[in-house]
Amino acid sequence: MSSMTELLHLIARWVHLIAGIMWIGNSMLFNWLDRNLVMPDDPEKGLIGENWMIHSGGFYQVKKLNPEPGALPKMLHWFKWQNGVTWLSGISLLVLVYYMGGAALMTDAAVSRITGGSAVLLGLGCVAASWVLYDLLWRSPLGKRQTLSFLLSIAIVLGLSAVLFHYLSGRAAYMHVGVMLGTLMTGNVWMVIIPSQRELVDATSEHRKQNLAKGYQAKARSIHNNYMTFPLLFIMISNHFPLTFGHALNWAVLLVLAFGSALIRHFMNIRFTWRNWFLPTTLVFFATCVATLIFFSHPAGFGRQESSPTGPQRWADIEPIIQSRCVPCHATRPTNAAVTVAPSGIIFERYSQVSQWKERIKLRVVSLRNMPLNNATNITDEERARIGAWIDQGARED
Repeated sequence: MSSMTELLHLIARWVHLIAGIMWIGNSMLFNWLDRNLVMPDDPEKGLIGENWMIHSGGFYQVKKLNPEPGALPKMLHWFKWQNGVTWLSGISLLVLVYYMGGAALMTDAAVSRITGGSAVLLGLGCVAASWVLYDLLWRSPLGKRQTLSFLLSIAIVLGLSAVLFHYLSGRAAYMHVGVMLGTLMTGNVWMVIIPSQRELVDATSEHRKQNLAKGYQAKARSIHNNYMTFPLLFIMISNHFPLTFGHALNWAVLLVLAFGSALIRHFMNIRFTWRNWFLPTTLVFFATCVATLIFFSHPAGFGRQESSPTGPQRWADIEPIIQSRCVPCHATRPTNAAVTVAPSGIIFERYSQVSQWKERIKLRVVSLRNMPLNNATNITDEERARIGAWIDQGARED
């Protein structure tokens, strides 16, 4: 059964990655095209702009048109399934990793006493509420006031994110904020962009005048998606870096990196009309990195630090701690119901296995204090300090 579960995880991640590359790649390409269209000296009727490119040993001419009624070609390519597969595979991963196994990764006793079932319902509720509130806002009369609606959209995401960080484990909160953004983007595609495009296609094929407002509406939502892309990509990879979600101010780390990456995306968008874009982009990038390093370099950010115990620490003293606190996950056959295979393939059943990873253990267990994950095995501050002292004394077996 564990092998089957691991295979499902692998397939879901593989599909999610491939579909995500295709979807985001297409989105960024068309955003680039729209910002680089030029009008030739002798334009054809209905031409909005064109672009000449060279790639893979050939020239490509791309035109953006407002075709005459009835002037559709036999072959018209739609870009929609990449997004649908990305979202569905992402939801599958959310269920496999976070909702199964008693939702053990959803909760953290140091954050709140919420139960696993309640945590799942809260996560799903926030994801659904984000789309409902966001879509209602942009369909309401306020949606015509773009700056105000943009700020209110940020407020919706921040408010729901605050709820997630208040009740869920840091890792689960990060992932659900990512799922919120992915759901907003997917909702834009299937509820606004594709219906708008379908209306334009139907009007053209039925020799009716196009309702260009539909096209503008679809483009506006596409731009929204464009700005959410970089923050979403950061959240996707943050799962592999406990420095982010394991920090005591994990919400602030996410806030800095999300807004910093969105601002970088903005400068990349306007670089075609603003020649001085490079310096501000570079400054924002380094400012984001510096702010993040300040968070990471502050030891207090990862919890209360205990002084090392006096006296020598021997392997005979440390082994019971490792066996009770670490081996439930890091074993050939994990006993933790939420873990089917040892994380990263790391096993701590023997001294040689533990000593091999002593520096990483010191970082994750003693310094960052984000292992055991969500402190599922209730390791104490004293035990963390003893492990750290043993490693500092050379991590000897005798």
